[in-house]
Amino acid sequence: MDYVRHFETLVKEQLARVERMKAASDPVSYAELSPIVIGVLGGDGIGPVITEVACRIMEYSLKDELASGKVEIRKIDGLTIENRAKAGAAIPEEVLTEIRQCHVLLKGPTTTPRAGDEYPNIESANVAMRKELDLFANVRPVQVPDEGIDWTFFRENTEGAYVLGSKGIEVTADLAFDFKVITSQGAERIARAAFEFARKNGKTRVTAVTKANVIKTTDGKFLVICKEVAKEYPEITFDDWYIDIMTAKLIDKKRRTDFQVFILPNLYGDILTDEAAEFQGGVGTAGSANIGSRYAMFEAIHGSAPRMVAEGREIYADPSSMIRAAAMLLAHIGYPQKAAAIYQALEKVANHPDYRLTGRADGVTNQAYGEYIMRELEK
Repeated sequence: MDYVRHFETLVKEQLARVERMKAASDPVSYAELSPIVIGVLGGDGIGPVITEVACRIMEYSLKDELASGKVEIRKIDGLTIENRAKAGAAIPEEVLTEIRQCHVLLKGPTTTPRAGDEYPNIESANVAMRKELDLFANVRPVQVPDEGIDWTFFRENTEGAYVLGSKGIEVTADLAFDFKVITSQGAERIARAAFEFARKNGKTRVTAVTKANVIKTTDGKFLVICKEVAKEYPEITFDDWYIDIMTAKLIDKKRRTDFQVFILPNLYGDILTDEAAEFQGGVGTAGSANIGSRYAMFEAIHGSAPRMVAEGREIYADPSSMIRAAAMLLAHIGYPQKAAAIYQALEKVANHPDYRLTGRADGVTNQAYGEYIMRELEK
């Protein structure tokens, strides 16, 4: 391999991406769309089962809008690991074409092959979708009122350590390189999204999380730009922490309730939001939003759990992550009251002794769990 030419190609690709960001259109207005087209992708592993539960709840919540034609829901197949492996692509072209015809997406978990797996080394479907649709903001809320926790994480979604995850170089059997990318435009738009959220929602503190003392060029750029954006929001306190100590502070009862809104590069955001989700009941309970100017995608933050499928336990998989994702989708497209009703139903079912989810036959099925929520929505 010509390593210099390989790196030159990567640099040119990223410079072209910068130009596309500079030319990005204004955010879509859902109030002006008719219909709002929601694409539903089941994914693989436990994905199709738990996504179906969430989709039924979403359909129930939107029954009037579906009947009037204000909203349309489209089921999109083909995002399974088998189909992706066969196509040799993170997202097969025909699936991507269907995705682009939607405005928002509800997406189930998908499998990403690891080294040594039976599947080819295709990119993560999530990473590919975030890049293809320019879903630059991964937004993950974590709320535990009894613990005084009310966090919202703004994880940059399209660059950092993940953007070139399948394009590293193995120079020799002893030497391998991967690449991390930070752009001024990418850092500015995620920082601005976080500060705008804080301003609109009455938050008083925004915290950037990096490792800028060691990763000086990329993390350094990210932090410098966050500081510049912060100057435009003088009513909001801005501070920054390093990723290693922040992982400790989230479990520090004396300090963790001080934090409100976080801005993080891609990898750190992935790690820290999984830790944060444990306070809410684990990654199996957490949903997330992936938002761009033109498209938005809502999903669970956990994986496809192929072991559960292999053991025949997928009907007992916890669907609450996908249900939360569906609620976030509803709020995003202009139905916050419908979203709030789903969150309230989730709180009730979580405390109901007869609807305990264990992942096994000693707990309820995800279908029964979803039916309880729909009964609550009827009240």
